[in-house]
Amino acid sequence: MTNLNFAELDSCFRNDDFPSIENDNRGIRFLKLRSMSRRETMEEFCSLHNIDLSELPSRQYFSHIFELPNITNENIDSFINQKYQEERQIRIANEDYLVDQLSRLQYFDWGGSFGNSLEKNIVDNYVKKIQSYERINDEIEGSLLTSLRGYTLNSWYNHWTTILIEDLFKDHANVLPTVGLVKKIDFFINNIPFDLKVTYFPEQLLAQKLRDRGFGNELTKLKQVCRTLNIFIPNDLTDKELRLHLYNKVSEDQRDIARQFILNLKELKREIISEAEANPTELKVWLYENQGEARFDASNRFFLVLTDETDITNSWKLKRNIVFLRQKINEHLDTITLDLARLNTEFYWRKTQQTFNCKSDILFIKQTE
Repeated sequence: MTNLNFAELDSCFRNDDFPSIENDNRGIRFLKLRSMSRRETMEEFCSLHNIDLSELPSRQYFSHIFELPNITNENIDSFINQKYQEERQIRIANEDYLVDQLSRLQYFDWGGSFGNSLEKNIVDNYVKKIQSYERINDEIEGSLLTSLRGYTLNSWYNHWTTILIEDLFKDHANVLPTVGLVKKIDFFINNIPFDLKVTYFPEQLLAQKLRDRGFGNELTKLKQVCRTLNIFIPNDLTDKELRLHLYNKVSEDQRDIARQFILNLKELKREIISEAEANPTELKVWLYENQGEARFDASNRFFLVLTDETDITNSWKLKRNIVFLRQKINEHLDTITLDLARLNTEFYWRKTQQTFNCKSDILFIKQTE
């Protein structure tokens, strides 16, 4: 363990060097205080502990409190929990309304991918490609409006469900929340900082595992079944849209060939996900190595992987099933033991040709009926 001073820890934080902070004797103290470093919050904390700030500019509050020997880690934890409870009461009063509103979303459809930049997509695919005034107006009223609506609704849904799920973790006695927003940290478990990532089993990895098992390409197999059963195959959809469309058509078909195909496919996917749950290292590394370039980081992550085994395409609905999620998350946190050997994660980032080390945990929540 190192003994860095405040300026050195602050430099590490600004340079995203979280391993150096975690490996310092006062690193976790620094991160906890960093989460409550807003002026008003610091002043409230100091008032509670009779700390005189009258001679200090507000920009020095953080470093001043950090160095005070009479301010214990217990003092900091107690204050953080108190502030969280105050904020939480406001959200609890609104929780039923929010869940009801989120339940009104019937289809999780991005309407075409905008990637990380709405402006870039519009400029590249509409502004620079279309010369006709009439056509660009038609596109605005048609495909662009559809895509914008899908992108906005899905982003809205992901934002608010993530807040609800974060609270499920922060409500637990084994979890210390953050007070304010602090980059790459949502909460601490046993004094280990984590950034919560709510996700699903990756389609790309699932497709790879299906091929490894000799199943082949899912879309190709669906087309074969459709041809055998004389089910119409349209030609105006993308591969992803067509796969989902044909899957739904085959799922609804009651003939033995269709029913057996769907049963076999579901069972293969269940086996793949169960194997990942039993040995999650590969999946954790995959999630780090395949994150979006624009939002890349090597922070500690707690991956929450949601799967509806009755219909994997409906896994997104689990994000608003708060009663079910609370039960499963609490069961995990009630008995959690953070073994560093299990948490240590090493991954390679191809864009910079660097190897990174961090800590990560993972919890699979599966709906089976």
